[in-house]
Amino acid sequence: MDSLKLKEAGDMLADDYGNLYIYKNKDFSFTKYDSTGKQIGKMMLTVPFKPQNVQNPLSVALFSENAQELKFVDQNLNEIQRVDFKQKFSFIKYAYAEDLQQIWLMDESMKRLIQYNFRNETTINSYPFDANFDDLIDLLVYDNKVYVLTKKQFRVFTLKFEKLFEAEVENGKRFRRENDMILIITKNTILRYIPDKELVKIFDDPDAQIVDKNTLAYFEIKANKLYLYTLENNKETKPPAEPGTTPKDNKDPKEHEEKKEQPDLIKLMEEVSEVQSLGIDNL
Repeated sequence: MDSLKLKEAGDMLADDYGNLYIYKNKDFSFTKYDSTGKQIGKMMLTVPFKPQNVQNPLSVALFSENAQELKFVDQNLNEIQRVDFKQKFSFIKYAYAEDLQQIWLMDESMKRLIQYNFRNETTINSYPFDANFDDLIDLLVYDNKVYVLTKKQFRVFTLKFEKLFEAEVENGKRFRRENDMILIITKNTILRYIPDKELVKIFDDPDAQIVDKNTLAYFEIKANKLYLYTLENNKETKPPAEPGTTPKDNKDPKEHEEKKEQPDLIKLMEEVSEVQSLGIDNL
């Protein structure tokens, strides 16, 4: 991929079709490219928006605390729906789209976690909380548990906000859920949560600018180049990588620097079509 497309990227996400999404903080742009580097769509936003997971590329959610709204965009980054929170809620610190009907809202003013059906504009449930989430980075609600990522910590609560787990996390960016597996994406590391036990490092590169993962591979931007690391198994993660070493069985990342030099990447992305039903339907 052209290094100019990666320059000044603030975040990168990869879906299970091999498409890449680049968000730039400098101009609040959100751009989608296919696996060959061809631009598919682009949004120019007027205020900062945080893109959430892109596992369902037909409906990608972006939340803005500044604008107090949640946008849904389609596979070409055309806006398909907007949910405005200003009229119905005090101040929403974060919004997590659970599916195509329900979102979870962290109402900071009312100190409540709200399960909200935005299709018919009704509140399903409301749970009080007294924790301080001023530095909230990301929120995930799954299987009656609330996962909270702040600037320095990862915490797991019940819906009654009883703490189940806590661990320090540096430079956390967002959650990724693969079926029952909860992952934490940081600036240059990917961590897997072992319920009630620990966080396990499954990918690490201290020199990376941005890292991400889909169901087939790890991605990273380093020195304005895109690198790809294939997974040994589509559903299993590798053991923790030690800093400064190459994970076992990974190819030299230099082989993947440019599109014209990476036929394995194109072949890999072609194979994605064979698992699309697994990649999207099971989420």
